[in-house]
Amino acid sequence: MPVDPSSRPAGLDVPLTLPDSVSGVEQVQSVRTPIRIEYTYTPGAALSTYLRGMKDKKILAERCPKTGQVFVPPRGVSPVAGIMTEGPVELPDTGYVESFNITRVPIATRPDLEPPYCSAWIVLDGASVGFMGLVVNCEPEAVKLGTRVRAVWKPDDELEMSATNILGWEPTGEPDAVIPDIETIGQKGELE
Repeated sequence: MPVDPSSRPAGLDVPLTLPDSVSGVEQVQSVRTPIRIEYTYTPGAALSTYLRGMKDKKILAERCPKTGQVFVPPRGVSPVAGIMTEGPVELPDTGYVESFNITRVPIATRPDLEPPYCSAWIVLDGASVGFMGLVVNCEPEAVKLGTRVRAVWKPDDELEMSATNILGWEPTGEPDAVIPDIETIGQKGELE
């Protein structure tokens, strides 16, 4: 049985004929295949310092010597200037919400997150860029751009060398951070 050429991927010029045994069978439109990737990650010097700090409830960053921007978590190189960063720079465990999303549907791989919950891009005081975290201990609808937050840490006896020591970010009750220009949020310094 000839196959409709319009349903074939581009670049296949050879005519395709199906055997009579599958004649009249509906063509497969998609296949769902579970995919799993297992890997081991070995952090470099900058991230190792960051993770060791986490065990002591310290958030360690690094500064770009050219722009003055402070990056957390540190990677050892400024993504802006492409040069090695300097550090460590200890940051407070407070900051503000730069952007956020309220999730109202369950995620099968995260049964511990009961909807609705709020994921946010958190910019720490003194940092030039943010990172993802959960806003906790408030209704998701109470979160807005500029909401001031502080880290909620695991109990001291459960701390380890891991960013999971921060369970989430709770509102501080302080006045919201003023974000005058959405295009420059988190930016500090410029390349010369």
